[in-house]
Amino acid sequence: MFIKKSGARVEVKNILADIPQQVPEELFSRLLEHENIQIERIVSRGHCSEKNAWYDQENNEWVLLIQGSARLEFAQQTEFTELHAGDYLLIPAHCRHRVAWTDPEVDSIWLAIHF
Repeated sequence: MFIKKSGARVEVKNILADIPQQVPEELFSRLLEHENIQIERIVSRGHCSEKNAWYDQENNEWVLLIQGSARLEFAQQTEFTELHAGDYLLIPAHCRHRVAWTDPEVDSIWLAIHF
């Protein structure tokens, strides 16, 4: 759908669209990048981080799990963090974390905002 307003063209898209039948690797799609913010969609289907591979990002990351289930591991915590559809959290910059598990039967669809 396209909307005309002040000469600008606004395109409406759907975050649940265009997900391939086969997802051999986690699928990262950049939705928006502007100055100090990046928004991406991530699709996981049974994917997880390698055993001792930790994300240690320069920026904060706000994450919403739109669909599916996942388990995150944080280096400074002894328990896993369970996520279900609708759950969100803020991962501060340099907070070492990894994806320990995602549901292999259902797409786990994430919205990640890096700032």
